[in-house]
Amino acid sequence: MDALNQTRVIEFVSLGLTENWVLEVLFSVAFSITYVLTLLGNTLIIVTILFSLCLHTPMYFFLSNLSFIDICHSSVTVPKMLKGLLLEKKTISFDNCITQLFSLHLFACAEIFLLTIMAYDRYGVCSTALSQCDEHQVCVQLAFALWLGGTVHSLAQTFLTIRLPYCGPNIIDSYFCNVPPVIKLVCTDTYLMGMLIVSNSGTVSLTCFLALVTSYTVILVSLRKQSAEGCRKALSTCSAHFMVVGFFFGPCIFLYTWADTSFSMDKVVSVFYTVVTPQPNPLIYTLRKEEVKSAIKHLRQKQVFSGSQAHNGFGVTSIIMDISLTRQRK
Repeated sequence: MDALNQTRVIEFVSLGLTENWVLEVLFSVAFSITYVLTLLGNTLIIVTILFSLCLHTPMYFFLSNLSFIDICHSSVTVPKMLKGLLLEKKTISFDNCITQLFSLHLFACAEIFLLTIMAYDRYGVCSTALSQCDEHQVCVQLAFALWLGGTVHSLAQTFLTIRLPYCGPNIIDSYFCNVPPVIKLVCTDTYLMGMLIVSNSGTVSLTCFLALVTSYTVILVSLRKQSAEGCRKALSTCSAHFMVVGFFFGPCIFLYTWADTSFSMDKVVSVFYTVVTPQPNPLIYTLRKEEVKSAIKHLRQKQVFSGSQAHNGFGVTSIIMDISLTRQRK
């Protein structure tokens, strides 16, 4: 026991995504572009909703929260991963690793709860609640609840992880600090603790996913009473939303349900929900809607995205907006 206390790990070495330098260069370019598009696209949504009075509704309130979470969620892992792709030795201190682990679970769990609330709203129950009291008050309460739930979950995961003894080895076969690869470095038997940690995240992901599936099933069943045009629009919206839900929940459930799978597969799956999924969310959830495109055009005329404010970075955002609108017209 004394030996364990004297050799406590103070930093971890990450093996990253690959050891092939050609792939590292390709990944760094691809993920850099994806990350920039994620930041610009989600920032565009937040600014549009913030400055457009016609979008000050519960749905867009939650969509702006989703964009904010996607920015934070992606920023927790991608910058460090890009730095690691360019460096030969990829190290992270123990404290920074735990901070990354806490932040990752905070934003991931907050997004899980938010997607569930959004499905709850589309089902119509939330609309009834909103009609009985102030919309803004209910939205703020729901937002507070999802952030509180994410914080409690993240604190539990972090506490259970940090109290374990780490005395070597210190090599993480991953590109970021997450619970499954980190607890494999503990120098004692962690079967029961590992099951508790993994079941915590797995239960949250699986429960919310089943709630989402149930919500969308009820919506699809109710479409039988709608007109053909109404069914077409609803199916288009629900299929796009469910695709995002599948891309986000699928990897989470895979990682925490089959925790003993190979690390190479873990890396591929992790890339989807940390790098890939946050990027198309603005287009799928928001930029496809006519009222949002109209609001963006109106704000452009008021030079919110271009002109006098181009030096603030919205000139580039305007280019992204033009590309998105052109794709929609096609």
